[in-house]
Amino acid sequence: MAKSFGLFVLGRATFDVEYARACAARAVEVLRGEGCELAGTGRILFDNAEVVAALDDVAERHLDGIIVVQSTFTDAEAVCLIAERLNLPLHIWAIPEPRTGGRLRLNAFCGLNLAAHALALRKRPFVSLYAAPDSPGIETEVAGWLARTPDAPLPLRAAGAAVSDAGSRGLDALRGARIGRIGTHPAGFDTCAYEPKRLSKLCDAHVESVELEDLFAAAAKVPDGTVNTLLEECSSLSGIGELDQDELVRSLRLKGALDDLKAGGRFDGFAIRCWPETFTEYGGAVCGPVGMMGEKRTPCACEADVYGAVTSLMLQALSGGPAFLADVVDIDDETDTGVVWHCGQAPVSMADPATPLEATVHSNRRMPLLFQFALKPGRVTLARISQARGEQSMVMATGDMLAAPPSFSGTSGVVRFDAPAKTVLERLLASGLEHHLALVYGEHRDALEHVARELDLPVLDLTQ
Repeated sequence: MAKSFGLFVLGRATFDVEYARACAARAVEVLRGEGCELAGTGRILFDNAEVVAALDDVAERHLDGIIVVQSTFTDAEAVCLIAERLNLPLHIWAIPEPRTGGRLRLNAFCGLNLAAHALALRKRPFVSLYAAPDSPGIETEVAGWLARTPDAPLPLRAAGAAVSDAGSRGLDALRGARIGRIGTHPAGFDTCAYEPKRLSKLCDAHVESVELEDLFAAAAKVPDGTVNTLLEECSSLSGIGELDQDELVRSLRLKGALDDLKAGGRFDGFAIRCWPETFTEYGGAVCGPVGMMGEKRTPCACEADVYGAVTSLMLQALSGGPAFLADVVDIDDETDTGVVWHCGQAPVSMADPATPLEATVHSNRRMPLLFQFALKPGRVTLARISQARGEQSMVMATGDMLAAPPSFSGTSGVVRFDAPAKTVLERLLASGLEHHLALVYGEHRDALEHVARELDLPVLDLTQ
């Protein structure tokens, strides 16, 4: 007997809508081919009002479950609305995209990642699928997905007994750290939320709030001489002269403002609400300035992610090099690799010297300054002091950054993890981890075990 599902296709208009529509239509075709009765139009729902209207349309229907098609990146608000309104088995299908070296057209895996974290905090199980709707054997894969039950999270374990001088440096960086939180995290980004008292109890780190408007006002006061110095620093970047020069100057003024805030507030790092206001209200990207700050060992976390900033501060201290706070945007079973990416804010010392180092614009907002390059090959460690499922832990993963062309515009790298890529994907989603992981070069597992033990944090290891 055919099962009936409420169908919700989620998307965001700042991504490639026509491509998303085509992918979602194919996914719906596959679902119907598997005998699913679908209550829902299959149209992309772009905001919460459209989601609520769609919920009202199916509220009185007899349904066996819910299917959410994550056609592009979205925050977790919509999927939480659906899960709270309809207490039924929940399946989420996120759509991959080819690693073309161009714009990240969908970024659907990141949306799935945010949903997994938010649903885990709410103790709401779901079953995920990350597969192209036109891939060979997709019908069999979809049938198995619809029949599966939710995966159990990877159990946390006690930290190991490793003693590490590097770990001691990481602890010293955490204890008494001062983080400037500029603005608040975007709605639907539970991944970036934090509790000041909990963080202070963990490592005596202190967070001071700064209004976005104060950052913008400080940027306007940056002396022209400082801007000229920053322009000179960037002069060797390929394509710098082709950018809108007024927007470039506005972007670099943000770097000067961050330097002034650091000096005045004695901040060790920042957690910055990087969008949309830096584009829509200020008129320049903070991504490039964030990369420049990270290069000088003042880590800056996007989306006002305080724990991301704290983790980056720890990692740069124990590794002796800069940290890159990245999204995992693709995990491919066929090549057994994953892609770490962010818009364009990795420290430039991480660039592969065999590939171009370019100045560019934000892929969605079309403003400078961002850096574009592939990450250099080498041993890497990824980590996060996590709050997944409401419990603090030390998350870690290790692997090798491969020599590979850029997967997407911005800064990206292809990683072969020390566990199968499919295993990493399953563990990341089942454990409800945050979408930001901090990356440094080198093997630092013992140092992280040391930090975790001293902070009394259980360990979640994605690759061992």
